[in-house]
Amino acid sequence: MAVRNLCLRCRRPESACYCAQLPPRLETRTRVVFLQHPRESRVAIGTARMAHLSLSNSELHEGVDFSGHRRIEELAAQRDSVAVLFPGEDAITVEEARLNPPKTLIVVDGTWPQAKKVVSRNPVLAGLPRIGFVPRRPSNYRIRAEPADHCVSTIEAVVEMLGVLEGDPARFDTMLRAFEYMVDTQLARQSTRTSPNRRRIYFGPWRPPLELRTLAERFEKLVVFYGEANAHPAGAEEIPTELVHAVACRPATGERFEAIIAPEQPLAYSTPLHVELSEDILRAGEPRAEAMKRFEAFLRPDDELAVWTTFALDLLWAGGITRRPASSVRLATARALKGKAGGVEQAMTQLEGPEVPQWAPGRAGRRIRALESVVRELVARGNATEPPQKLPRTGS
Repeated sequence: MAVRNLCLRCRRPESACYCAQLPPRLETRTRVVFLQHPRESRVAIGTARMAHLSLSNSELHEGVDFSGHRRIEELAAQRDSVAVLFPGEDAITVEEARLNPPKTLIVVDGTWPQAKKVVSRNPVLAGLPRIGFVPRRPSNYRIRAEPADHCVSTIEAVVEMLGVLEGDPARFDTMLRAFEYMVDTQLARQSTRTSPNRRRIYFGPWRPPLELRTLAERFEKLVVFYGEANAHPAGAEEIPTELVHAVACRPATGERFEAIIAPEQPLAYSTPLHVELSEDILRAGEPRAEAMKRFEAFLRPDDELAVWTTFALDLLWAGGITRRPASSVRLATARALKGKAGGVEQAMTQLEGPEVPQWAPGRAGRRIRALESVVRELVARGNATEPPQKLPRTGS
């Protein structure tokens, strides 16, 4: 059997080494301390080590229980200047953290269950301030499934955090070159592999993927939502992005909601083009407060939102809607397709979902139609008792 030579720095096979793509080690005011679950350290496509190699002011420690770990206890004792990058009810936003930035940022690396275990196992971490954030863009971690749209890889999270905390996103974006190289290399190798993929063998009755079963179980409570924004292009004057066209439906009952909202910020030149509504229609929309009040009345206390991307949720929360549980239709679609989901209209075609009439104008009308069709198809698959029949491939 041939033995693959490993790079001693990145610990990847020499043929997949990403070291040449790493930036010169970046200096930071913030010390980044990675706490890596031991199982994650054995994952070849993990990104904590990649981030560590990119930052001169960083440390990487492996373990689950850090009780008695001298260095971690030393850092945790500096409570006023250290924070943990981990979501929670009492977590502050990265924008709030920027007002009084921590000198040390502790980043827990592992799958979500592993990361939760590390935090819960270590009271020294549980007692520290937490920072949570919503990423600027969806994860590019196309070789590893994330549990939700707002979840990103460790290196993507660190790039986002340092970019805001230190006010220079472009400098830290250079860390992603190695990440993108690793992802592209892995995908290229998968596409040219001639040997069969390794498969786990499961015993017991067939069941639909968890994400599809979850949608099916919550169908009666689901409200499918899509929103369009008045958004100015990158590099323009900092003007808040705002919701200008909101559409929603409750598939279980057929109830529908639509609001065209008059912009409160200057209308971006491209907004009418993108949302496919004229400037006159947008400016004649209803006041934001009234639209949000109507939507709150449309929602029931136990409703859950189903969206394609978390961007739609950000628009709602910014509009003043009370936060509530939400699910990612795109992630469930990727599970159903066993691959990348693409856009919602493309997903409707790939899934061959049921026909749904378009009942609202503009791009939002097309996409809420597609989103409802996708949700109905996923729910049907989530209720299935037998695996879907494989269809023959067509085309070249």
